[in-house]
Amino acid sequence: MTQVSSPVGKVYLVGAGPGDPGLFTLKGKTLLEMADVVVYDALVSDPILLMINPRAERIHAGKRRGRHSLKQDETTRILIEKAQEHAIVVRLKGGDPFVFGRGGEEMADLQDANIPVEVVPGITSGIAAPAYAGIPLTHRGYSSSATFVTGHEAVGKYRPNVNWQAIAQGSETLVIYMGIHNLPQIVLELLSGGLTPETPIVLIRWGTRPDQEELLGTLANINDKVEATGFSAPAIAIIGRVVELHPQNQMEKALG
Repeated sequence: MTQVSSPVGKVYLVGAGPGDPGLFTLKGKTLLEMADVVVYDALVSDPILLMINPRAERIHAGKRRGRHSLKQDETTRILIEKAQEHAIVVRLKGGDPFVFGRGGEEMADLQDANIPVEVVPGITSGIAAPAYAGIPLTHRGYSSSATFVTGHEAVGKYRPNVNWQAIAQGSETLVIYMGIHNLPQIVLELLSGGLTPETPIVLIRWGTRPDQEELLGTLANINDKVEATGFSAPAIAIIGRVVELHPQNQMEKALG
């Protein structure tokens, strides 16, 4: 990659959080208000985009399955070019930049080009969405461990496949990002790894937003429910006994 000897600006990798603007950090908001350029992803919510400096240049980078506006190397090239022209360049990413957000890749490329870069963390959907659904990821009576894993693997990644069977036995709560498209295969792997068909699961779409949707089920029936309801991405999956604490499950339990 071309080396930059004297960039005039700095790139900030800012996590926009899961959607609710109330969960956006004060530091992130301040940077948006001061930004000269903002390169943002598709899942950043409209109320957060409204915080952007009205004089700033906006560049939509996409990043949704089947709807990528820019390739990853194109996004990085733009960040480098804009940092040579402007003082404050914000790379606004849904959730947290370092949790399945490719922030690590972008940071490394910027550093290789001698571009100053700073990371501003955001609240990741894997924590916020279940909280808004009333599901604690850990609970003394249900789970003492949680594992975060991607259900959408990149071609040529550091290993060919997630070891779902090992994960099934390695944690009491599983949080799966970007797994709706591959859910049937993931369920089969988890069952092969020892989870029972009765293991509770919830799919959460548009977590923390006013239109948050939740689909409850078990490993035995969740694929049928997805097909019947047309439930689709973007969504995360929570698997484990903690899902029993969802208010709907609690109500059904109380009613016998």
